[in-house]
Amino acid sequence: MPNQSHFFNREQSWLEFNSRVLAEAVRGDVPLLERLKFLAITAANLDEFFMVRVGGLSALVRARQREKDPTGLTAPQQLRRIRRRVETLIKAQSDLLLGQLWPELRACGMSQLRLSELSAAQMRAVEEYFTEMIFPVLTPVAVDLEESARPQLPGLRLAVACQVAASGEPVRHAVVVLPGSLPRFIPLSDLPDEGWACVALEEVVMHFLGVFFPGEEVRASGLFRLTRNGDIPVHDDDVLDLAQEMEEMIEARQEGDTVRLEVPAGLAPGLLKFLRTLTGAGSETIYLVNGPLDLGAYMAWTRVPGFEHLLPESWTPQPPAGVDPARSVFETLDEGDLLLHHPYESFDPVVRLVQEAADDANVLAIKQFLYRTGSRSKIVTALIHAAEKGKAVTVLVELKARFDEERNLERAEELRAAGAQIIYGVRGLKSHAKVCLVIRQKNGRVQRYAHFGSGNYNEATARLYTDISYLTARQDLCADVSAFFNAVTARTRHLRLTRLAAAPLTLRDQLTDLINAEAARAAEGFPARIQLRINNVQDPALIEALYKASQAGVEIRLNVRGVCCLRPGVPGLSEGIRVISIVDRFLEHSRILYVHNGGSPRLFISSADWMTRNLDKRIELLVPIDDKAAKARLISILKIAFKDTTNAWELKPDGSYTRLKADSKKEIMRSQEFFYREARRRAPRRGADITAGFEPHRPAES
Repeated sequence: MPNQSHFFNREQSWLEFNSRVLAEAVRGDVPLLERLKFLAITAANLDEFFMVRVGGLSALVRARQREKDPTGLTAPQQLRRIRRRVETLIKAQSDLLLGQLWPELRACGMSQLRLSELSAAQMRAVEEYFTEMIFPVLTPVAVDLEESARPQLPGLRLAVACQVAASGEPVRHAVVVLPGSLPRFIPLSDLPDEGWACVALEEVVMHFLGVFFPGEEVRASGLFRLTRNGDIPVHDDDVLDLAQEMEEMIEARQEGDTVRLEVPAGLAPGLLKFLRTLTGAGSETIYLVNGPLDLGAYMAWTRVPGFEHLLPESWTPQPPAGVDPARSVFETLDEGDLLLHHPYESFDPVVRLVQEAADDANVLAIKQFLYRTGSRSKIVTALIHAAEKGKAVTVLVELKARFDEERNLERAEELRAAGAQIIYGVRGLKSHAKVCLVIRQKNGRVQRYAHFGSGNYNEATARLYTDISYLTARQDLCADVSAFFNAVTARTRHLRLTRLAAAPLTLRDQLTDLINAEAARAAEGFPARIQLRINNVQDPALIEALYKASQAGVEIRLNVRGVCCLRPGVPGLSEGIRVISIVDRFLEHSRILYVHNGGSPRLFISSADWMTRNLDKRIELLVPIDDKAAKARLISILKIAFKDTTNAWELKPDGSYTRLKADSKKEIMRSQEFFYREARRRAPRRGADITAGFEPHRPAES
């Protein structure tokens, strides 16, 4: 059993991450709409947190599971701690919006008005909009709590509950769900000073609620928002048709148990009692909000035309150095490896690799893992094109990618219809590796090209997440990729890789060996150092290995964006470990590992976080980087990240985070800005500036 005092609770650590995101919304030196964006992100983050993490813990409580986390907390204890922390977060969110952001935005010409503030002309326009656009769309549903059949309320949707009654008749209840097809914020015309103003959809609906109940009086009404458990397990060990199973799971998610019920703080007690009965919400799941619900919707404000001056400078992905768009990607890789740092450098070379492979007559086959894709993915389009042209296209589409299941099902079916061979993931595991292999004829011989990434094949997130791409024609790596694909698709029971490490087979052992080897060097008196840039660190065994390495004298620096269950700076345990977290305009998503290795550094990129789920329950890859220039670049990325004094926070032994500050102007460093400026300097100027025995899921026979 791990020592409970050695770890932070995973859920509390995540909530502290969301608190750091919220802190960006408070900063006066951040552009105003960027601050609103960060506030919206914290709300969207909480939505997913409740659906997944709180949903999973709630399921454990219902199942009367008594297991404890590494810190010794039971599921009920964790839920109580989560509630206390979330209550402080939602209060901080509302206070920030109402007390700071709204007044500052109004001073800059952006306002959300109450109906009582509108002029007569504006009110007539709102009434006309309601009559023509809102009224025909809404459908009030009567609710009788005495009946067994009740309306199925969708999760994460604003809705209005009301009490209505005709004269002399008993009070009855109804619910009006606000559909996502209607804009949350209704722009107003006839504005003074040529500013932009809006009214909230929910306020308009509640104002005209009586229209839906002619001859009756609306006695009380109130807004609410339901969050359902989205952590619906898929037991795929004995599933014959995974696609059908996933479709059923998506439907089941719409009926998940209530894990959160958000209501305004002033909601009438009778309506609250009604909602508790209707939704099955217990007192521990009800959150009273002193402000608007669904703050994530305010992201729409950042796209209002004419207020670009309230947003930060645009950082456009730059064309990478060493990549000539007039030359084939294959020609470029024949001359050497290519390492890209997204989103500072464009994702276009990765897209071009697949597009050129689809059109190149010399390409024989394309093999690719897809975990999350964009809705208009150029990569998927290229794979479809390649399959239609008769190339051998094999795509492993992970249907169990949470909240992307429906999209992945659709793209998989498009690929299959085009003639691609589709693998629906692997039984019992999630396929999380980011890898593409192209097999091409060159001078009468077969040449292979590979792309490895720390992020998904998604052109949209490639502009928002920091990630590493590595493109290479090195045959040792490409041979390993071929063996890796064959192991997954052919149910091979023995996977032998010479360079790559793959979870769940060898990755954990490889990481442990790297840590232990560095500890052994330190114990012998040699300089020893480990640096890691990653999303999350949670796995108890790897954390304990880092503790032992620290005690042996290894200098350990961790750049962990989100969850970090490791407790740094504890005398006798981890005083040689320092942990920082960077929160800035791009989501930190790169996974880079540096090991000093006696002065001959070893560098790796990976698709995996250091979490038990990644190491034991997912298919992941750890990729060694041997190219001299690529290694130097990764070392530079790590060096700059640890110098950040603008957007970096340091984790303390008690679990709190302290923002790092420069001691002098010379030490001011904002790593993301540095990387963007570096990408601009580097850009060429042209004109204008798995388990033993993988068992793949295959589509059911039609």
